[in-house]
Amino acid sequence: MLKTHEMELNMGPQHPSTHGVLRLILYLDGETIVDCKPVIGYLHRGTEKLCETRNYYQNVPFTDRTDYLAAPNGNLGYVETVEKLGGYEVSERAQFVRTAVCELSRIASHLIWLGTHAMDIGAQTMLMWTIREREVILDFFEAALGDRLTTTAFRPGGLRRDLPDGWVKAVLGFCATFPDRVDEYELLLSNNRIWIDRTAGVGVISADDAIDMGLSGPLLRGSGVAYDIRKAMPYAAYDKVDFEIAVSNDCDSYGRYALRLMEMRESVKIVEQCLHNLPDGPITGKVPKMLKIEAGKEVYHQIEAPRGELGYYIVADGTNTPYKCKIRAPSFVNLAAITQMVKGLLIADVVTVIGSIDIVLGDVDR
Repeated sequence: MLKTHEMELNMGPQHPSTHGVLRLILYLDGETIVDCKPVIGYLHRGTEKLCETRNYYQNVPFTDRTDYLAAPNGNLGYVETVEKLGGYEVSERAQFVRTAVCELSRIASHLIWLGTHAMDIGAQTMLMWTIREREVILDFFEAALGDRLTTTAFRPGGLRRDLPDGWVKAVLGFCATFPDRVDEYELLLSNNRIWIDRTAGVGVISADDAIDMGLSGPLLRGSGVAYDIRKAMPYAAYDKVDFEIAVSNDCDSYGRYALRLMEMRESVKIVEQCLHNLPDGPITGKVPKMLKIEAGKEVYHQIEAPRGELGYYIVADGTNTPYKCKIRAPSFVNLAAITQMVKGLLIADVVTVIGSIDIVLGDVDR
């Protein structure tokens, strides 16, 4: 009896729940989403091209500013690629410190995700709680690395500086109390009827579709695929620590929420093992002050960043500057799934889906 017309609606790039300058063109039948087209590129800074105009050491700060919520992980992926490309030695102490710092970064990243995701849906208390713990981790970064957000934590061959006195004890103290904080998060949300209604069955992506789309990280493991680069292709000191791969078979936003809580608990275990078994010795291996890598050599190296597979492809040309630097950003690949994930949902559910993917636009646009 009633005729409806498909309506086109722009969500973003100014919308606060798009977590950055993301524009979604929604095609609607009433409030039901018929199709969705993500539009990116508002934040492009030419990071890859900039890396081809600076030397190998100078490029490390650029990797802070792609996924700026997990800068140490970006640093690690890049410096390990350079080390593999040049065949450079890395000290054992540096490997353990790198692993601990990157797992603290994973926790900090998941905390800001959880707080903002919950606030988008309406649970404002959660952001206050997660910021409380995240600030402690940023204090650790400031003390050990000199910066809180854009850390420039590592350098080819090892670390920029050694850990300050008392740092290990302070971090272990945090690790002893943090699992209780995660219990508080679960107490507030996991059995909350409103939270379950807003996330369960929303943003479903099957395991087969996740694999076909090249998804990675919590988005892939949240669809029941137990793939984690830290286990599949260990790097840094991950082959020397014991932890479980967090997996959820729910395939929806609620499952991805529960999975990230599990990941934070596992990250605490990794940090504790690294610091309890921290070896003595130098913080840097034998690496030249100016890196010149043989022309024609090329390497692709990937790590498990908080959002998934972060890969760097570097080609050397015999100078102290990369000929080619390509970044495989997990947020960019994972964002492609949003079109399928939101079809048939309501406008309000788009906010839930964006949050459950956990994108960083600096990582998307690079």
